[in-house]
Amino acid sequence: MILETEGLTKEFAGFTAVNGVTLQVKRGTIHALIGPNGAGKTTCFNLLTKFLIPTRGRITFNGQDITALQPADVARLGLVRSFQISAVFPHMSVLENVRIALQRARGGSFDFWRSASVLNSYNQRALELIEDVGLSSFANWLAVELPYGRKRALEIATTLALDPEMLLLDEPTAGMGHEDIDRIAQLIKRVAADRTVLMVEHNLSVVSDLSDTITVLTRGRVLAEGDYKTVSANPEVREAYMGTGHA
Repeated sequence: MILETEGLTKEFAGFTAVNGVTLQVKRGTIHALIGPNGAGKTTCFNLLTKFLIPTRGRITFNGQDITALQPADVARLGLVRSFQISAVFPHMSVLENVRIALQRARGGSFDFWRSASVLNSYNQRALELIEDVGLSSFANWLAVELPYGRKRALEIATTLALDPEMLLLDEPTAGMGHEDIDRIAQLIKRVAADRTVLMVEHNLSVVSDLSDTITVLTRGRVLAEGDYKTVSANPEVREAYMGTGHA
């Protein structure tokens, strides 16, 4: 297992958002976290990436206890999150966005004033990442000009620039049309070829096509776990989730 939680719990002023969640993510798989609205998926994600501190419980990554670590420390270990709301520099080009992410990954700060020759040394790898996410023809576009689905692809490229061992995706296809959904789903499949992916995702078609393992949350607890065939046949899952038509 690359990522494990034991009794993970988060309470907010008497309300328990995540309640005793035990999660095991196998290395080299795509693992989906699904459930109805208010199930605790986002809170669980925030706990895993250390944007929230658990009330109780334990998180281990590659066998190391990361429960008390800061978000930046967790990212340096290779556990990196891509946010639901696109987080790129809007008035910089696609190439510049990826180049800055590469610069940060290699230990530099965001030195916008560095010489062109220094920044250009990142170009080859940046262009490779841009090609990997299908943005070669958009390399010189400003991020703000990109269609929504392409902007999400850029965000994944900047995340990949950090060379994560495990990638956490927060609703990667949210707000997309069919064409963009298909494109991002194929991108996730390619990304997962040599790393582990844990994603929160509403789109059941995407979940069924991509996921090796699915964990269903409801009211902060794990309701069921298994492959898509197993969880979709579970009567409790159908009642809590499938019948609602949305997550």
